[in-house]
Amino acid sequence: MATPTPLLKDELDIVIPTIRNLDFLEQWRPYLSPYHLIIVQDGDPAKVVKVPEGYDYELYNRNDINRILGPKASCISFKDSACRCFGYMMSKKKYIFTIDDDCWVAKDPQGKDINAMEQHITNLLTPSTPLFFNTLYDPYRKGADFVRGYPFSMREGVPTAISHGLWLNVPDYDAPTQLVKPAERNTRFVDMVMTIPKNTLFPMCGMNLAFDRSLIGPAMYFGLMGDGQPIGRYDDMWAGWCCKVICDHLGYGVKTGLPYIHHSKASNPFVNLKKEYKGIFWQEEIIPFFQQIQLSKEAVTVEQCYLELSKLVREGLNGVDPYFTKLADAMVTWIEAWTEINSKSSKVTPPVKSK
Repeated sequence: MATPTPLLKDELDIVIPTIRNLDFLEQWRPYLSPYHLIIVQDGDPAKVVKVPEGYDYELYNRNDINRILGPKASCISFKDSACRCFGYMMSKKKYIFTIDDDCWVAKDPQGKDINAMEQHITNLLTPSTPLFFNTLYDPYRKGADFVRGYPFSMREGVPTAISHGLWLNVPDYDAPTQLVKPAERNTRFVDMVMTIPKNTLFPMCGMNLAFDRSLIGPAMYFGLMGDGQPIGRYDDMWAGWCCKVICDHLGYGVKTGLPYIHHSKASNPFVNLKKEYKGIFWQEEIIPFFQQIQLSKEAVTVEQCYLELSKLVREGLNGVDPYFTKLADAMVTWIEAWTEINSKSSKVTPPVKSK
C-alpha cells in the first residue's frame, strides 16, 4: 500500500529558532520529517547546532543574517526567539509552521499522539467566522455546523490567516503568574477550535503557531526584542496584535484552540521578570492603542497596512517610551527587507550548513 503524501508537503516550511541541538525532532519525525526546515540559530554563530539525520533543512546563524540583510539586519532581534521571523522572510512557501525546541508531541485524553501539523493545516484550509460567533465554535469541524440563527449570508466565512495552537504541561504564563503558581501545569485537553471575533485582540504565543504566509506573512514580524532592547518575551504578542488588526482590516480570520503540543520546560521566572518588567506596564497602554486603530481604505495590502501601522506606532506610543520610535523604524526596515528578499530578482546564497 502506497504511503499517502503528507498534506501541503511542497507548500509548507517549518521554522525553528534555537540555541541548542535539535534532538527534540526525533520525537516529531513521523510528522515533520517530510517537510523542509528553516532553522534560525540564535546566540554564538560559532556554536555547532546538530540536526538529526534524515531532515531536509537550511540553518542560518547571525553571520548569515548579517550577510544577507546587510544594514537591514538590525531589524532582526538577537538573543531572543524573535529571530525566528528571519526564517519567515527566507521561506518561499505559502504556509509556515513554527515551533520551539522545548516542545514535544502531546497526547490526547485517549493516550494517542497528536499530529499538530495536520490540525494546523486543517485550521488554515477551512474558513474562519470572525463576523458572527457560532456557539458550536468551528462550524467546519466534523460533527459541527452553523447553529440556528446564524445568518446564511455569513456562512462562507473568510480565509484563515493564522492558526494558534495551545500547550499541555507548562502553560504560557508571564513571570508574576509563574512566581505565584510555580508548580501549576495545564492538564486540560479541550477539544475545540474557535475563531477569534473581529475587533478582539489576543495574546499570541509563537511556540505552536501556523500561518498563511501569502496572506499575512509581511506582518508576522516579532518586533525588536532581546539583547540590547529594554524588553523581551513580548515578541510573539507584538506580532499577534499587529496581525490581528490587519486581519480584521483585510477580512481574514484567526483560529485558536487545537492543536496541543507538550511544552516541556518552565523558564526561569526571575529571568523572565527582568525581560518582561517594562512590558507588563506598557501593555496597559499598548493594548488600548491597538484596540482603537482604524487603518485607512487606501491600505489594501499587508505591506501597506504594516507601514501605516508603523506610523501610528510612532505617533501613538512614543509618549509611552522612546523605544517605540525605534521599534517603528525597525518595522519599516523589516518591510523593506521583506520586499527586497522576496522580489523576483532576489538571489540569496544559501547558508553553508544546509542539507
